[in-house]
Amino acid sequence: MVSSPHEAMHRIFQEYPGLFSRVSEVLGVDIPPPTSATALPTDLTEARPVERRVDTLLRIETEHDGPFVLAIEAQGKKDPRKTASWPYYVSYLHNRYGLPVLLLVVCQDQATAEWAARPISIGVRQWQTLTLNPLVAGPHNMPVITDVAEARKDLALATLAAITHADNPDVGAILKTLSAALRDTPEAIADPIVELTAQGLGNRPAAQQWRNLVAVDLSFYKSPLSEEIRDEGRAEGRAEGLLLVLEARGIALDEETREKITGCDDPQLLRQWLNRAATATTVEDVFTGE
Repeated sequence: MVSSPHEAMHRIFQEYPGLFSRVSEVLGVDIPPPTSATALPTDLTEARPVERRVDTLLRIETEHDGPFVLAIEAQGKKDPRKTASWPYYVSYLHNRYGLPVLLLVVCQDQATAEWAARPISIGVRQWQTLTLNPLVAGPHNMPVITDVAEARKDLALATLAAITHADNPDVGAILKTLSAALRDTPEAIADPIVELTAQGLGNRPAAQQWRNLVAVDLSFYKSPLSEEIRDEGRAEGRAEGLLLVLEARGIALDEETREKITGCDDPQLLRQWLNRAATATTVEDVFTGE
């Protein structure tokens, strides 16, 4: 599982293309909901050796306003190179597909969001030939959803909102709401949301909060993340059991050996050690063959 928040911030639109119309509504732009969406190649590289790739690229179909191309960039920090890249993306895509182009930038901190929202103008002082106005979604304008019923109404938006508020002091309440909203949700719907949320939180403290919430009731979480948590639980249980067996058999452990046992996250290896401990007379017997 990719753990990058960058990946989750744009990939969620691949999973839920209709999410953009709800996000645009939150951002104060009236974009009609799509009737269909098709993922397009993200490679914008030209024949010359200059490689440019947009994070996610979708062709959005609407019922009355026709199609448009939606380019989505996940931005973790300020990057001055984007002032050249983003106008290129938009111009290239407009030329390639002959359709209106929108650029959405998704951020997780307000400073980056404010930077990304600044218009990018190309021209001279007297006349701007081209001005790019990105749409920006971030903690400054995404809703803080702490009502379970509201989260259930739009799980995709609730997921993106949780990701963009990863550093919010109240992220625990946000994540708890999302977790509760997933209860009794069909597995096919819950699984990608569990994974995307884990990706989006990255290595932040909130990531462990999310794992703890997922671990509370694994009966409705069958995703790879829940399996990983389940394995961690098995490993912790077997490590504790191994220590108790060794203690009961009167086998003394030094601090290094104790840390070797408690630090092992391989359930199968711990099971082997536990089986050997049942008949071991010394600690060396437990780690035979290691």
